[in-house]
Amino acid sequence: MFGDLFEEDFSFISNNHCGKGKKSKPRDSEPPAPRDFTNLSGIKNQGGTCYLNSLLQTLLFTPEFREALFSLGPEELGTLDDINKPDAKVRIIPLQLQRLFAQLLLLDQQAASTTDLTESFGWNSNEEMRQHDVQELNRILFSALETSLVGTSGHDLINRLYHGTVVNQIVCKECKNISERQEDFLDLTVAVKGVAGLDEALWNMYVEEEYFENENLYRCGACDKLVEASKSAKLRKLPPFLTISLLRFNFDFEKCERYKETSCYTFPIQINLRPFCEQTEMDDSEYMYELFSVIIHKGGCYGGHYHVYIKDVDELGNWQLQEDEDRLIEDKALRENENAKEAENPLAVLKGILSEEESKQIPVDQLGQKLLEKKKVSWNKKYRKQYGALRKYLQNHPQIFQFSLDKNKVGLKEKYKLPFKSDSQGLDLQSPSQKNDIQWNLEKTPTRLEETSVGCHWFDLNDSKVQPIKEEDIEQQFQGKESAYMLFYRKSRLKRPPEARGNPRYQIPEHLLNEMNAANTELQKKRAECDSANNGIDLHLHLSSCYKFYNGALHPSLTWKESVLDLTIDRRKTLGDLRQSIFQILESWEGDMILSNAKPLPAGLHLYEILDGDELTLDCFGLADGADIFVWNGKEVGGIKVMTGPDHEPVIINVLRLAEYNEGGKGQHFTESQHIFPCSTKLEDLHRALAPSGGIILKNGSGPDREGKNWEVLHEEQMKETIRSVGLTDGCSVLILDSHDQSFVNVSSGNLTAFTYDISWLQVKNFCGTEDEVKHVKITATIETVMSDIKMKAIQELQLDEELASDSCLRPVSGNGKLLSPVPEDYTVKEAELKMGSLLGLCRGKAPTSTQLFLYFIIGHDQHMGPEMEIVVEETASVKECLNLMLEKSGLSGDSWHLRRIDWCYEAGEALSQENATLKELNVCRGDTLVITEGKLPPKGFLKIPIWWFKPSSHMKHGENGLDQVNGLACRMDDLQVSPAGDSPECIQTDTDLCYAGSIEIAGEATLEDLKMQAMTLPCCQEHVVPLPTFLRAWTVESKRPGKLLRHNKQQLNEYKLGARVAICIEPLQKEENLGPHELLLRVQMGIPGERDYYDSVDLVWDISKECTTWSLRQRVASHYCLPVDKIEIAKYFPEKFEWLPISSWTQQISKRKRKKKQESLQSAPYHLKDGDTIGVKNLLLDDSKDFSTVRDDLGKEKQRQLALEKKKSRQAERLQDHVLSEEKLNTKQRKPEVALSINVGVFR
Repeated sequence: MFGDLFEEDFSFISNNHCGKGKKSKPRDSEPPAPRDFTNLSGIKNQGGTCYLNSLLQTLLFTPEFREALFSLGPEELGTLDDINKPDAKVRIIPLQLQRLFAQLLLLDQQAASTTDLTESFGWNSNEEMRQHDVQELNRILFSALETSLVGTSGHDLINRLYHGTVVNQIVCKECKNISERQEDFLDLTVAVKGVAGLDEALWNMYVEEEYFENENLYRCGACDKLVEASKSAKLRKLPPFLTISLLRFNFDFEKCERYKETSCYTFPIQINLRPFCEQTEMDDSEYMYELFSVIIHKGGCYGGHYHVYIKDVDELGNWQLQEDEDRLIEDKALRENENAKEAENPLAVLKGILSEEESKQIPVDQLGQKLLEKKKVSWNKKYRKQYGALRKYLQNHPQIFQFSLDKNKVGLKEKYKLPFKSDSQGLDLQSPSQKNDIQWNLEKTPTRLEETSVGCHWFDLNDSKVQPIKEEDIEQQFQGKESAYMLFYRKSRLKRPPEARGNPRYQIPEHLLNEMNAANTELQKKRAECDSANNGIDLHLHLSSCYKFYNGALHPSLTWKESVLDLTIDRRKTLGDLRQSIFQILESWEGDMILSNAKPLPAGLHLYEILDGDELTLDCFGLADGADIFVWNGKEVGGIKVMTGPDHEPVIINVLRLAEYNEGGKGQHFTESQHIFPCSTKLEDLHRALAPSGGIILKNGSGPDREGKNWEVLHEEQMKETIRSVGLTDGCSVLILDSHDQSFVNVSSGNLTAFTYDISWLQVKNFCGTEDEVKHVKITATIETVMSDIKMKAIQELQLDEELASDSCLRPVSGNGKLLSPVPEDYTVKEAELKMGSLLGLCRGKAPTSTQLFLYFIIGHDQHMGPEMEIVVEETASVKECLNLMLEKSGLSGDSWHLRRIDWCYEAGEALSQENATLKELNVCRGDTLVITEGKLPPKGFLKIPIWWFKPSSHMKHGENGLDQVNGLACRMDDLQVSPAGDSPECIQTDTDLCYAGSIEIAGEATLEDLKMQAMTLPCCQEHVVPLPTFLRAWTVESKRPGKLLRHNKQQLNEYKLGARVAICIEPLQKEENLGPHELLLRVQMGIPGERDYYDSVDLVWDISKECTTWSLRQRVASHYCLPVDKIEIAKYFPEKFEWLPISSWTQQISKRKRKKKQESLQSAPYHLKDGDTIGVKNLLLDDSKDFSTVRDDLGKEKQRQLALEKKKSRQAERLQDHVLSEEKLNTKQRKPEVALSINVGVFR
């Protein structure tokens, strides 16, 4: 039928993420989730099998079909165990369908799998990922079942339940002869297009007659001639179950594409088919049908998703709607308050916290923090595993909690804002027997929620998800993209036996009952194991009898393995249970047993808080998997008192001292020893212990890294601080220097001038000698060698004149050969950050001192960078002093310059706006590059805005260059440096003249009127007589032409959000103007009859407050030129494309339904009409040509074509290389090919 017409839409599926934890397991290793409160099972989607799931659920909830299938035993169908036996006849499809139905009815899991069933169909993974039409599947599945059941007592199962007949009759008007033709059907296909509902469609099919008359006559067999006749159809035999397929999908032969009918199509819950039947004399019960299933398709004709609404005829599920759940939750909360000390309820705790808040709503994160403060344990540790994330839990209780619009704050709804009393421990919970709403047991009927009405109820079965719905919800599926696609009716006289009501075991064969019982037992076992694995924690028990206390920590007297006992226990058990378990493990224990949290540290085992409160669960203490517990008497270990807590954590410190001799002469050697101190030890005690005879202590917080920059002197004022407060942790080093070793330390700066490592050699290249001189030498040096010594050694090795030493410097050479900033001569190798083997250049010029900065600078702007120059300045120099030095060196003068940093794109970036700040204060570093940019920076809070004088050209031929004089000042748009200059066609010709008037500095809080007043003071503007600012019009400059029109003279400039580099053009007016927000300013120009040119453009103000439509604009233009509306044609000009788009003949492409509601707006596509747009006008009384283009437009388009051709040629070689890849991309199928749906069935005849 439709083949692979539909692709699955997975937008409704949420991503499930497993929680984090040490014991997290792969998802497939966990048992499936149990059924939810509905007690109904969904079906897993294999990727694209939602259509199959919907049909299978419909068949399952057709009790007569289900029981007829279950009545076929192994003696007729065979068994799945014999499937591999060569001579066995195993009817695998009905067997797998029986098994799936049994799982859906009895197996305690949220969703069943159809993998075994689809494998019996012969489908592979590709077929399972491909979605088909459910109407097609219905016919093919019935055909496969009929074939599979041949030779069994169920051979007529499908015909018995679904088979009906239609009789087509043609009656001759002359001889009254009746010609009949009978047709069988398993489902009726009815039209949707042009039909209001099912009743009308059946009336058209089985009541109305078709007449053969006039030229369309019928040849009667009895009369043997063409006669007038009538044709009709009637339902002759009605099946017990009537399946109706709605023709939602049609084909548009004009557009040659499929489409889905989404119009309203009603269908009744009960229908009487008597008017459509051939025989009408039987009792009404024979014609009455009740709707029990609606398969729904959501989406379009090329993709979507199926789900099904089903009536629970046998009342197998628990039906409860949201409003009833709200009432139950309130009742449940009352019961929980009565049992407050039996368990802990997060609902009560959260309500208690929110009821105590003065503000109506608080942030969700703050709610989690208040929960932590009140309960001493976070939500994630205590409730997440059982109730999920905090935000999700709040969202699942919308009847109690109310979120803000941005979903970041939460509060209680009004009816819950009464004073709420809760136990300080939050003990406001269910009794243990009420913790699970559903206790699924195959041996008895499931516990039912209280029902609000009598009779059968409806459920929405959407793959794995099952939820109750109201019967009136079906009306929502009458129309739209999500609408009914198949209808299933059952005869009203079909009554179910009382024993079937609420009994999912009814009529299920014994062997399937046994299989499901065994499967449920296995599921319960797996869930218990999984629950145990998820909640079980491994604890390491350390017994005090196996430990000794020395060096500030506990150490095992035996091996670590012999001193530790491993115990696995459920985290939900209490501390008393843990204590009892330890008593059982130990053979004897005298005195009190105290359990303390312990933690292995580098110094040994350290004890923290004592676990107290035998009634509390282990989870309350935050005990995680692998936690260490110390078992002792709480006072001493081995007769020694043990200090506990974080203040007495032992810290291992590496103590270094200078060696008495230096073997080999390379670097400085140290002796090293380890000492352990409590972290609360004061530095003065540390000093007395390590340097009793006096000296200096230096710390190194970077552990084994002993570089000099990381060493810090511990001053006298720090001696009252503790080891922890100064940042000394395990592995940190301290250096003890006696009085004769203190030459290595600059005490005032706290830096160590000696290093523990050295650099073997450096390379020096000569950049200031002649060609015949040696150019490259290696200089041996340590990291403490001063750069001046390296320079002198290099000059000697290169055999250069020693006088060069006073006029040369060393500059590192980068990987690409660039000379970097010179290194100060008083720097050491380490301070210069040079690595072993680094290349230095010996260059002319004095090296900067350590207080000087070597800088690069460039003159220019982003697009025109000048050559890079170098300068040396003091780091204390101000920005202004630095700028003056750079201007002096570059030969520039004046004060209209400023400095900018260079950004990562090597363009002028942030401006150094604080002229009096020093370079050091602004973090300008050695080797930075600055840009000298023209223009003076405005003060803080001010805008520096270039002002251009703008005037539309007087009559200007489109073929000319538009260089008219504006008050003696010629200006082309190409001179405007707002965007990069180029040869684009839009810069060839413009319709405007701009004259640069100068720039102004104005406060951002100033108004547009202030800007106009200040612009009037510029020399260029003073030549024009402008009485008031209202005689000026202000535009922004965009793409070298006027852009946005600035309205409202009293509006502040900051409110326009102009940006840092905006330019403004001022246009003089002949009269005052104050445009309103709904007035559009257009430039209209009348075409010259007989020529491809226009008269001068004039301003036209158009009020669009009522409408902005084609007709309204035509009326306004016609009124302006005093012409009839039907005698003009108008078009908008797009200068960047050199195109005119006619407006008069435009009709927006919208649907018929929307056309009535929505009028076309010229401010939307394709015109995007805005202020300043040019509108061309043709007077049809004088000029019948509707061609708006000019000679200039032809030239511009030709230029564009040439540029496009050049770009195409430049990319031709690249396209040829990528031809194969491009072909692959083009051939990539955007829509899956249509593949016929099929089910493979064995031969059983």
